[in-house]
Amino acid sequence: MHKIQKLAFGLLAAAAVASASDVEVLKTDTFDDFVKGNDIVLAEFYAPWCGHCKALAPEYEDAATQLKEKGIKLAKVDCTEETDLCQKHGVEGYPTLKVFRGLDNVSPYKGQRKAAAITSYMIKQSLPAVSGVNKENLEDFKKADKVVLVAYVSATDRASRDVFEGVAEKLRDNYPFGFSNDLELAEAEGVTQPAIVLYKDFDEGKSTFSAKFEAEAIEKFAKTASTPLIGEVGPETYSDYMSAGIPLAYIFAETPEERKELSEAIKPIAEAQRGVINFATIDAAAYGAHAGNLNLKADKFPAFAIQETVKNQKFPFDQEKKITHDEIKAFVDDFVAGKIEPSVKSEPIPESNDGPVTVVVAKNYESIVLDDTKDVLIEFYAPWCGHCKSLAPKYEELGALYAKSEFKDKVVIAKVDATANDVPDEIQGFPTIKLYPAGAKDKAVTYSGARTVEDLIKFIGENGKYKAVVSEIAEEASAAPAATESTTASAETAEETHDEL
Repeated sequence: MHKIQKLAFGLLAAAAVASASDVEVLKTDTFDDFVKGNDIVLAEFYAPWCGHCKALAPEYEDAATQLKEKGIKLAKVDCTEETDLCQKHGVEGYPTLKVFRGLDNVSPYKGQRKAAAITSYMIKQSLPAVSGVNKENLEDFKKADKVVLVAYVSATDRASRDVFEGVAEKLRDNYPFGFSNDLELAEAEGVTQPAIVLYKDFDEGKSTFSAKFEAEAIEKFAKTASTPLIGEVGPETYSDYMSAGIPLAYIFAETPEERKELSEAIKPIAEAQRGVINFATIDAAAYGAHAGNLNLKADKFPAFAIQETVKNQKFPFDQEKKITHDEIKAFVDDFVAGKIEPSVKSEPIPESNDGPVTVVVAKNYESIVLDDTKDVLIEFYAPWCGHCKSLAPKYEELGALYAKSEFKDKVVIAKVDATANDVPDEIQGFPTIKLYPAGAKDKAVTYSGARTVEDLIKFIGENGKYKAVVSEIAEEASAAPAATESTTASAETAEETHDEL
């Protein structure tokens, strides 16, 4: 009996350890005191049934444990129980994460939902925009994150310091910033004041900025120097590469050994093109399907391609050729010189295109969507997308209404299969609906309302050049079947996202 009791207590103790959490569970009566009692708190507002919340949970727990020793607290609130509290803090979807510095200083969490990203983001948030650095704490500051920037500026150079502090305030979510006016420390670090050293835990370990302190130049330096010479494309880095503003060169390979070997061969090319093209490997075993998005064969590796991220143009390297330094250098040099035409994937232009919804393909995209005399509403869809199929009859009805209206020559209702045609737009999910107004094709408006005929007509009327609402539309739209989906387009799009990265 004694042994059984010991075993039972042992199991209970193990269960208690297993269930221990470093995430504080907050309720209405404890929330305010907890926030006021800590310098900085990251709070997650969630619902137990939310799939994204469930996926975040282990990452959030891991981050809470890592941040515990730094005195940074993570908390969570169950919005199905604490409805008034969540409403008070403007929670409209799950999960919602907010950074609290007291109850009156609240900002949205802007990082990714992975433990490492949460940890990095909150460490940066816990620091002042610019931290004082000296010979005693410099080495610790260098290890505050993967990338940190330290300015070495004379105590009398107020202009340089002001510029640096302005950049730090703007980019505080991205990097920790440090400052020192110690001349000896600057000399020990191998720089002459004023200068900025970007310390990093990859590549050469640090980069130096010694030009005149101008905000734009410092920002460009930080972005370029903080990007690995040859990084890795994956779920956590994809969006950063897409928003970098310069082309991305992909190196597809199925094994770590092969990716390393190819990286070494291409490294001199990446060094020569630093700041012009980003280079990154990608695990073809896990994300090989992405090769098809770059107009490569998705079953033949290794492979290489360049994506012009701003225009969403693709430049695949001939997969029959071997990936060598000389071959890739010639390809990259020709790309930079503008000697290579982008690869365009397109369905054939339809022989007949007189239906209520105009069919767009890559080859006629410019002539239809960018026709400056017409308001063009276009749906980017995927054949497998359930929401697209639900929208189809309502979209056909919309097209028919405009085709019969006084605006038939001024408004085009169109659609494009974005999986079979290259389009210049960045599409995050399906369906995506955009309006390209006549005379303002560079100011496309993305639709995010309910997918009803009546709401789509209202959207065209409010955002198009011709304010095209036909008099009999209201009656016909009101006779249309009521929408059965209560979620918004943006919420549905998240469910239909089809991007392995």
